[in-house]
Amino acid sequence: MIVYPSPNYCFSWFFRRLLQIGGGNQGAQFLFSPALAPTSGPVSASSPSAFISPPEGSPSPFSQPTPQKPPSNHHPLIVRPHPLTARPATQGAEHDHSVKTPSGSVHKHSLTTYVLVAAGIAVFLIISAAGALYCQAKKAGSVKPWVTGLSGQLQKAFVTGVPILKRSELETASEDFSNIIGSTSSCMMYKGTLSSGVEIAVASSLITSAKDWSKECESQYRKKITGLSKVNHRNFMNLLGYCEEAHPFTRAMVFEYAPNGTLFEYLHVRETEKLDWVTRLRISMGTAYCLEHMHQLKPPVIPRSFDSTTIYLTDDFAAKVSDLEFSNDARGPKSTTNGVSGPSSELENAVHKYGIVLLEILTGRVPCSEEDGPLEQWASRYFSGEMRLVDLIDRSIGSFSEEAAYALCEVARSCIDPDPKRRPTMAEVAARLREITALGPDGATPKVSPLWWAELEITSSES
Repeated sequence: MIVYPSPNYCFSWFFRRLLQIGGGNQGAQFLFSPALAPTSGPVSASSPSAFISPPEGSPSPFSQPTPQKPPSNHHPLIVRPHPLTARPATQGAEHDHSVKTPSGSVHKHSLTTYVLVAAGIAVFLIISAAGALYCQAKKAGSVKPWVTGLSGQLQKAFVTGVPILKRSELETASEDFSNIIGSTSSCMMYKGTLSSGVEIAVASSLITSAKDWSKECESQYRKKITGLSKVNHRNFMNLLGYCEEAHPFTRAMVFEYAPNGTLFEYLHVRETEKLDWVTRLRISMGTAYCLEHMHQLKPPVIPRSFDSTTIYLTDDFAAKVSDLEFSNDARGPKSTTNGVSGPSSELENAVHKYGIVLLEILTGRVPCSEEDGPLEQWASRYFSGEMRLVDLIDRSIGSFSEEAAYALCEVARSCIDPDPKRRPTMAEVAARLREITALGPDGATPKVSPLWWAELEITSSES
């Protein structure tokens, strides 16, 4: 059942609103002002309102009534006006400023209300639009929250995710991409220097046309950035940012720069700068700890290419595992040692690759040579007893611990076992190496890293 309000209630509400608008008794003055009288004659101050019908037998509201007391049934919502003195006709030209016209006051109040409401709506729309643009820009410029293992200060200062960088910034840092420091089958490597003096490495895809960059390439590129942003280890070459632009077409990744080049160069190229025994053990341990961490992530992060050319060295010769390769779907998926693709086989294949690197470090020989063939085939002569340990170990090392060398060779042998199921996990490899070398993770990590300053520079340039 619907209950409708009574007319008295409606009138009461209406008069209350007028009283509020007019400010107390001023609202009553609007109702009883002489300007509202239906005649031009003088109106007594005590005459009732022309809006209220007088009781029967009472004199006309337009005559000169005798002052009398208000009736007992006087409406409680009607506020009696202040006595007004009628002015002589000769003063009609003069306006009484003490009496305001209701139409002007109500109009002024309504206009003020409309202006305030319109201003509030405008401010709300502006804030909403700005919030939407901010969320869209943040979504486009950030992949996923980036974590590092450097320090708590770093995580507090750089929590917006892997930043997207402009090509113009990379061009300036790398001297218009003229400072080439290397190349792989899928990218070109450039050295760059930020305005603070911090050095960076820029890996830019060899594909320079959008028509040659397939949807699969784009999907793998984004997956790679997401995966690399999860790696939280000091022996990993950290991802600082990435760049993607349409004109000119650009797909690039920005990494921490390791100034001492690759492990391959020190083992096989730089004849006058050989690594001693302790340094080789430290590199072996740092690499093992990093791979152990990467394999334990959910899902595991496995470098697309891993060998001595992808292990970089810092100022104090600590290992930095890198993953700079871009995916190229034209080559198809990477094959594993047994021809079966899958997470388990990929982990087993990564262990096999580490075993080859460990043999390189111990022997100083390249992974494959025309004279001796694959390194694991040459080293099998030692494992079968046809070669002495002293003939296996790189002579440029100088003095070394034979007991530790025997144990390390056994670890390498288990990693390159022909049966993938019999190979240890990287966690088992790292644990065994730690028993042999007594070198923990802290001893294998870089003592000083420029990454903090590099990230701080990028963060400040973004803001």
